[in-house]
Amino acid sequence: MKGKLELLVDKNNLPAHIVIIMDGNGRWAKKKNLDRISGHREGMKSVRAVVKSAKDLGVKHITLYAFSAQNWKRPKVEVNALMELLKQYLLKEGNKLVENGISLNAIGRLWELPQDVYKVLEETIEKTKDCQELTLTLALSYGGREEIIDAIKKMISHGNIAPEDINQSNFSRFLYTSDLPEPDLLIRTSGEMRLSNFMLWQLAYTEIYVTKTLWPNFRKRHLIKAILNYQRRERRFGLTGDQVKKREVI
Repeated sequence: MKGKLELLVDKNNLPAHIVIIMDGNGRWAKKKNLDRISGHREGMKSVRAVVKSAKDLGVKHITLYAFSAQNWKRPKVEVNALMELLKQYLLKEGNKLVENGISLNAIGRLWELPQDVYKVLEETIEKTKDCQELTLTLALSYGGREEIIDAIKKMISHGNIAPEDINQSNFSRFLYTSDLPEPDLLIRTSGEMRLSNFMLWQLAYTEIYVTKTLWPNFRKRHLIKAILNYQRRERRFGLTGDQVKKREVI
């Protein structure tokens, strides 16, 4: 049964691509006098709940900032635990993703992942490749600046693009996200007001929603609140409000 909040959602104006900076696991654990790993473990419950909720609402793409390029600098014990949590998530959720019609995708410097984790990731991506209800993208060993550098390297190695032919459209083809639509809505949990090196190119015109809710507490109702906030906004893409209205009439 749909809750009252969900009934307010305009299904004809859903963000096609939602990206989430999942922040606050450590602070959640600290508040409860638990270790940081417990916070990350609790955060996995939010991942399950939010991905399923996004699919049920009709969202077609959701990207989660799961592990940044800078996260490798964290204590080895925490990094190892995060990699193990990722592996266990993939092993346990693969069949459920298929059952729910959710395909798995991953972006970032994936070759930097431990070999056993990378193997399970590849297997899960293959297992879910024909699912079409929603695409779940995990940003792993990901950094926005790193992505832009890697895209430039790929463009140079491509060899047949003249400088005068380089534009925003063909540059985007060399990004990790070349097969994804640009994000409509960015959600950041825990109240922090920064991008943390996430999708620096793609977020140019993305609507940003920040909530003080810590990631382990984030559930369907919080996702719906973010979507309702998004639906109250006028997206201009650099135009004036009057120009946007004229385009809508045409």
